[in-house]
Amino acid sequence: MDLERRIQAFSELGNRIKNITSDVFETWAVQAGASNNWFTRENVKTALDGLALVLEKKKLNEWISAYKTSRTTSRKVGVVMAGNIPCVGFHDMLCVLVSGHILYAKLSSQDSALVKNIAKALIEIEPGFAERIIFADRLNNIDAVIATGSDNSARHFKFYFGKMPHIIRQNRTSAAVLNGQESEQELGLLGKDILQYFGLGCRNVSKLYVPEDYSFTHFFQSIEYLKPISQHHKYLNNYDYNKSIFLINRVEHFDNGFLMLRESESLFSPISVVHFERYSGIGDLQARLGKWHEKIQILVGSHQIIPEAVTFGQAQCPTVMDYADGVDTMEFLLNL
Repeated sequence: MDLERRIQAFSELGNRIKNITSDVFETWAVQAGASNNWFTRENVKTALDGLALVLEKKKLNEWISAYKTSRTTSRKVGVVMAGNIPCVGFHDMLCVLVSGHILYAKLSSQDSALVKNIAKALIEIEPGFAERIIFADRLNNIDAVIATGSDNSARHFKFYFGKMPHIIRQNRTSAAVLNGQESEQELGLLGKDILQYFGLGCRNVSKLYVPEDYSFTHFFQSIEYLKPISQHHKYLNNYDYNKSIFLINRVEHFDNGFLMLRESESLFSPISVVHFERYSGIGDLQARLGKWHEKIQILVGSHQIIPEAVTFGQAQCPTVMDYADGVDTMEFLLNL
């Protein structure tokens, strides 16, 4: 199967996902939610819509044209997939298969049904992938590995796979930088960056950097439309738990009834909580951001402050050219 056929197959997969029937979607959503209560129908739909955009043929061709793809040897590439948000391991799957390798996927129990359904659809489109997609409980006799997990699991990955070519990802999260001039619309979109997928993704904003005199009143007013998130029982349980901890320990915080803000230098925050830190100027801001350089997945905000920042509302909308941890997965695979 040549590169053109592989690209065409994924393009057709994107079209199939885009035009998924209500019956098929319902089946996929129910199966996904059965193994992970965080995978609501809305979140599954959002994830699938994102895949459909990524798999547009023009975008795939532009993406792959940046690489030298003349290769003849297929390697067995193990991929340890995470399961924090729907289809989070799909991009690795795409890269392995488009680059001409054989995928050995160790799925997360939290996100197995959706990945398998997508793989089945891809094989229906291009039967040649049937022998190139293997779901495995153990990754034995592989030539390279891509593994995503926590800082703790990453240590185990390095122990087991450190002697072979590898990409091993650890805990990351995202932050937003505000200057106090944001519009109601921009702050509303920032709320989406924080709470989409219940804040469980590494591209979700868990930390805000704000000017020293910043007031959160306008921010809370702008995200009020997201209040229905508190109707989800698991999210509400996390909110109630974290609120009780703050109250018992007399931790100062802001609270709008479904999201709490706490001043903290920590980049990572629990579900239903966002940390914030005040900065006095650009130099101070850069110093604070520099401390977390290896842990920040993306920065959200105005390009005037952070030139490389992602626009408000786009944190969970990666393109096919956006690589986790900034490591070019395709370049890695093509050089095996």
